[in-house]
Amino acid sequence: MKFVLKNSKVFYGGKFVPLDILICDGNVAALEREIPAGGDAAIFDFSGAYVLPGLVDPHVHLREPGFEYKETIRTGTLAAARGGYTAVCSMPNLNPVPDDLPNLQRQLEIIERDAAVDVRPFGAITRGERGGELSDMEALAPLVAGFSDDGRGVQSEDMMRRAMVLAKELHKPISAHAEDEGLLKKGWAMNDGPCARVRGLVGNPPESEWRQVERDLRLVRETGCAYHVCHVSTARTLELIRQAKAEGLDVTCETGPHYLTLTDEELEDSGRFRMNPPIRSAADRKALILGIVDGTVDMIATDHAPHSAQEKSGGLAGSLNGIVGLECAFPVMYTRFVRRGIITMEQLLNLMSFAPAARFGIPRAGIAPGARADIAVFDLDGMFRIDSSEFLSMGHSTPFDGWSVYGRCLMTISGGKIAWRA
Repeated sequence: MKFVLKNSKVFYGGKFVPLDILICDGNVAALEREIPAGGDAAIFDFSGAYVLPGLVDPHVHLREPGFEYKETIRTGTLAAARGGYTAVCSMPNLNPVPDDLPNLQRQLEIIERDAAVDVRPFGAITRGERGGELSDMEALAPLVAGFSDDGRGVQSEDMMRRAMVLAKELHKPISAHAEDEGLLKKGWAMNDGPCARVRGLVGNPPESEWRQVERDLRLVRETGCAYHVCHVSTARTLELIRQAKAEGLDVTCETGPHYLTLTDEELEDSGRFRMNPPIRSAADRKALILGIVDGTVDMIATDHAPHSAQEKSGGLAGSLNGIVGLECAFPVMYTRFVRRGIITMEQLLNLMSFAPAARFGIPRAGIAPGARADIAVFDLDGMFRIDSSEFLSMGHSTPFDGWSVYGRCLMTISGGKIAWRA
């Protein structure tokens, strides 16, 4: 496939520059002020649009194999492409769980057949994600982004220590869902605090997250493992990570757009506001925003977790955990943080492209001659309304439904192939 993107502003050298882009055989063949039309190249005129490096999401749930009624690799990666993502890391809470090579191979075959963008799966830390026995990490390592038991924390300190030692030997990160189940109350529905008590709902205490991060960081000091914290939601967790980085530990973390833009005071009694960890307090949100400004937060992840409409119909107390976000994460982050001058576009692209790619072994050279063509074209100037009924994902439960934002994706090119075009 050979084509030219003309008349757009390309994010190049840390700023937007008027450039045309020739894409040929999967790569950026030329980047010039003007590339003449003609020959056998298709022409796409993007006058007024902005061309960015393709986004990378380090934490998505594609649900296949095992839960195809919620999402498939095809629908999930099309949703990713519609949001400007050219690569995603898929979590291992599947059926079968990718805890050995045959189980992972089943997933890889579907990815090869159906994925619209680059998919890098995680292998499980423990067999069946049950916490009792390590997965076949040695066999999985060459084929996975890292290891995670996402959906639940590894409760045994000894088991996590053994996993970290082996992950260190295999040069793969541990991506931890940090949750001490001993601190949870049955039937929790939202963040533990005044808002939960006013509503008469059971709360999930912030301590359930940061206590396990505290334990894991102690193990990182002991093992030297590369350690990544999933979906950070509390101020205390972030402070622990900040301290660990100051010590020189190999630690990174992610948070999600919903934790950066919402507080527990704003929740409606709807399944589209129910996720794990829950949306926390205003003080937690403030700390997380400071974290993306000062670099303590390394990356933004959607934790895209689709469920059926019925599974999300029980309000805060009766719905399953998980929201979707691939198709609206960039517009939300761009509108709330770049347009308001809280962070720069360069910082946002580091959070949503370069840092997750670097951490999880995804080649990323930006937009440059000779680089793989992983590119997203956005309209950054026109406002639009997020409408989940238009999502390509099979999941439609998102707290951002109805928000007015900037940053509609017009085209996504993954590995030189057009994965999405508006």
